[in-house]
Amino acid sequence: MTTTSQQNLAPSEQAQGFLSRDEHHLFIDGEKVPATSGKTMTTLNPSTGEVLARLAAGDQSDVDRAVLAARKAFKGQWSTWTPYERQALLMRVAQVLDERFEELVHIEAMDMGAPVSRLRNTKATLMKMLSFFASQAMSITGETLMNGLPGDVTTMTLKAPVGVVGGIIPWNGPLNGQFWIVGAVLASGCTAVLKPASEASLSVLRVAEILHEAGVPAGVINVVTGSGKEAGHALAAHPDVDRIAFTGSTQTGRSIIQASTANIKKLQLELGGKSADIVCADADLEKAVPGAAMGVFANSGQICFAGTRVLVQRSIVDEFTERLLAYMETLRVGRSLDAATTLGPVISQSQLDTVLSYIDIGQNEGAELLCGGQRLEGELGSGYFMQPSVFGGVTNEMRIAREEIFGPVLSIMPFDDVDEAIAIANDSEYGLGGAVWSQSLSTALRVVQGVHTGTMWVNCYGYIDPLVGFSGTKLSGYGYKGTAAHMDTYLYTKSVYMQL
Repeated sequence: MTTTSQQNLAPSEQAQGFLSRDEHHLFIDGEKVPATSGKTMTTLNPSTGEVLARLAAGDQSDVDRAVLAARKAFKGQWSTWTPYERQALLMRVAQVLDERFEELVHIEAMDMGAPVSRLRNTKATLMKMLSFFASQAMSITGETLMNGLPGDVTTMTLKAPVGVVGGIIPWNGPLNGQFWIVGAVLASGCTAVLKPASEASLSVLRVAEILHEAGVPAGVINVVTGSGKEAGHALAAHPDVDRIAFTGSTQTGRSIIQASTANIKKLQLELGGKSADIVCADADLEKAVPGAAMGVFANSGQICFAGTRVLVQRSIVDEFTERLLAYMETLRVGRSLDAATTLGPVISQSQLDTVLSYIDIGQNEGAELLCGGQRLEGELGSGYFMQPSVFGGVTNEMRIAREEIFGPVLSIMPFDDVDEAIAIANDSEYGLGGAVWSQSLSTALRVVQGVHTGTMWVNCYGYIDPLVGFSGTKLSGYGYKGTAAHMDTYLYTKSVYMQL
């Protein structure tokens, strides 16, 4: 692992103009407005630890305002837009975001710490998402159904938008992550109130402004910044919100489920993970080593489906470990605006403290720390930088193998045969992602079929396409992202009986 020379890029002129505002207000009904209370909160640049911006600290009254605006828009002119018009809007949004993406990259890099090199590579993914949702706007259909009723009765089903959607967005990738909600809202005819994480709200606020400039009607997309305890809980419990989409921890997911019972909201929950990445003895290690490494270290380990449990067949553990440690030397840790950086900081001091505490836990449990494990000092000492870390000799009973760390920590776990690997993979309360590396198709399919998880990759890791989608099981949540199943949760089905 090396550190970069810290030759930072300057933010674009548009990004600088946005970031230089004295305060970033809420975005409600097409307008930037302060919190009702007048309270603000600060957000920090995780690369430097310095205050980046002041945000409005929204609360229950602000959520009420935003939901009222969203309900008004849902019942208003927006409800008359045809599928053709909604598709054209999504295509226009895609064009504008394509033109403004570099501005958004700089805002996101400074706000949540992802390197510009990583963020720039996500542009193609965002364009695919918008294309997918544009196609879905034209694909909402009901059915004409046969029936067994007496007389001349015609029966059918219709699909209609559910109404106001509450979107609670995590801090580990808000720039693109928000479009799982925004895209479906614009395609379906719903409206939304978004509550971004207090640690990383700026790209969500800026996107809302850009969407409005691109022609999204006032009130269709609203943003309330604030704490999860205040604004997040108010949104989850709000009686006039019809659906909640949430990505975050399992603990918070439980709270949202409880809050949603007030009016029996539809839910889509992507929660925690402790995914197993299984490397068989016949794997192509030229691909498996960097693939498994970046399955953990991408985004500094801050990905829900990170493959943090790397299960390696015992006969190749030594070779795999040697190659992995050599690969670690090619990773460059640095500030997010440094073009040479491959790994940025973790999001906050609190998250850094959590990750470092698991280093101590792992060593106390008997795991061998093979590399990393320290906070970076020197030029990077003011930021929240962590050495990417590897543990060897990990067993599935250890806390570092069972609990989500959400940082750049990889655990190597040996296994003897495929049945044992499947058993270890399944011995977890989570079921979000997983992978297998093998040149044997029968072995790969055996693992794919045997591991109880929402998504599996074979000889790769982390690919996501809305045409295919992904989901979780067990404590990793429920509700599909991608495909027509995703859109179905933004719609409800109406059965129609017609006596002619």
